Amino acid sequence: MNDQWIGDLTDPSLPREIGVSNPADRAELVRMQTVTPARICVGHAGPRYRTRTALRFRADQAAAADAVFSEVSPETVQALGLFEVQTLCRNKYEMLTRPDLGRRFSEEALQLLRERCVHSPQVQLYVGDGLSAPSVAANIPDLLPGIADGLAHEGVSVGTPFFVRYCRVNTARYIAPALDSEVTCVLIGERPGLLTAESMSAYIAYRAHPEMEESGYTVVSNISRHSLPPVEAAAVIVELILKILREKKSGVALNASDL
Repeated sequence: MNDQWIGDLTDPSLPREIGVSNPADRAELVRMQTVTPARICVGHAGPRYRTRTALRFRADQAAAADAVFSEVSPETVQALGLFEVQTLCRNKYEMLTRPDLGRRFSEEALQLLRERCVHSPQVQLYVGDGLSAPSVAANIPDLLPGIADGLAHEGVSVGTPFFVRYCRVNTARYIAPALDSEVTCVLIGERPGLLTAESMSAYIAYRAHPEMEESGYTVVSNISRHSLPPVEAAAVIVELILKILREKKSGVALNASDL
């Protein structure tokens, strides 16, 4: 009976298995698995996935759904040393169904930002839950200090960081004018996939404003321990922000300057 026990399929410490029956070169399949997190060499049972593979799909899908609907706890926000503001969304369901409310703030929330944050910084960093609450605790402890310290080392002034609940990317359009920040960088949870539910992105904009287009953002995505680690991502983001400050542009306009 114990030989048939599968255990917790979401445990990241579990070794990956070769599901292919009688492979011609097992060592090569093992090597292939070490260079990609993709679901390869899973094998099959007739025309279908093996039981373990099918259950792992369902477990990862459930983890992704949990990541979208879960909340960042007040204890996590406090442990990160951040204060909190909330968009016009009243709850997570409204944030998912009304993205227009997830990018805007009440006048009271904006006033709180004006009162508690440094004004006119070169760079304003803030954190948003977005579509993955677990990404905040998983990445921000290394990512946020890494960016702030890297910018400070380069002599760049950084504003007061904070956390936005029920946050969409385009909150930057309203935060930048409220705090008069030259560059705004939101670190926000990505829509989860089946590889990880803890992935985060950085959306960076020069002089963000309510009428800006989506193409005005420079983006660093797939920040997680499975792809671009937070410490490494911090270095990449610092270099991009320095370039944006030099060029005084972001997004497509910044990319076009390299042509």
